[in-house]
Amino acid sequence: MSYPTEVTITEVCPRDGFQSLPEVIPTEEKVVYINRLIECGFKQIEVTSFVHPKAIPQLSDANAVLTKIKRVQGVKFRALVPNLKGLERAIEANVDKVKLMLSATDSHSLSNANTTTFEAMKGFEKLVKAAEDSLVHVGGSISVAFGCPYEGIVPIERHIEICKRYEELGIKDISLADTTGMANPVKIKTVVSKLKSQFPDFNFSLHLHNTRGMAFANSVAGLETGIKDFDSAVAGLGGCPYAPNASGNIATEDMVHGFEEMGIRTGIHLDNVMKIGSELKERFPDESNSFILKAGKCSDLSISPKEQVKIGE
Repeated sequence: MSYPTEVTITEVCPRDGFQSLPEVIPTEEKVVYINRLIECGFKQIEVTSFVHPKAIPQLSDANAVLTKIKRVQGVKFRALVPNLKGLERAIEANVDKVKLMLSATDSHSLSNANTTTFEAMKGFEKLVKAAEDSLVHVGGSISVAFGCPYEGIVPIERHIEICKRYEELGIKDISLADTTGMANPVKIKTVVSKLKSQFPDFNFSLHLHNTRGMAFANSVAGLETGIKDFDSAVAGLGGCPYAPNASGNIATEDMVHGFEEMGIRTGIHLDNVMKIGSELKERFPDESNSFILKAGKCSDLSISPKEQVKIGE
């Protein structure tokens, strides 16, 4: 099995991670975290979401955050938008890319966006038209793509119909999200392979949650189907507020470490990511889920028992 020599990892902790925390992180602290993440080498960071402040108060300062973070050439800022108002705010805040919020099933869509899947997609027509006169790139998403907590398995026909409608809108950059960690490597390969075959000019990415400990295995399955773009969150923070038992994203340090050990370049400075992750883990221990922060890197060596005896003599 051959793997790509390099991949792109988008850091989503400032949005997906912070939105699930039990407290609101002050704007200035968010700015510091994002600026530090830029220094880790990320070329794309999902910095916030332009949802109604009452829906997710943790991200009510979206405009202020984008005003204060530093802009670095070659680094793109992405935001999640649910509707036309959110898009207008994102354009005003000068984001580089927006990701449309969409659920694969009606049950999750009604819970998350108070509308059915295809009704939501009809509303996307206005968003796409409004974005035409801006520099903002519009990408799509499919949440609960590998399993819905309300409806179970999502038929591939459903995904194909969603992608057809995205194609009609001119959107070919699609994030497939395992929102509640119901995926497994076989399911990843099956869904991704069929979609890539049906839509060869689409760019599919994976947004994986580690709810059942399958996220890294699923990311490798993604590699094996040609996926080169992944989302992750420092310290494994995150979780959908509108999905039962949802837990964090795959930890960025776990994904970077794993890929680099496999000989796949990420362009991310792992030690710097781990420093940020350690701080977040200490601050939010119940929300953190990271193997590397617990066990350390494979390259971290310990003193052997025999050497310990010699030192003690």
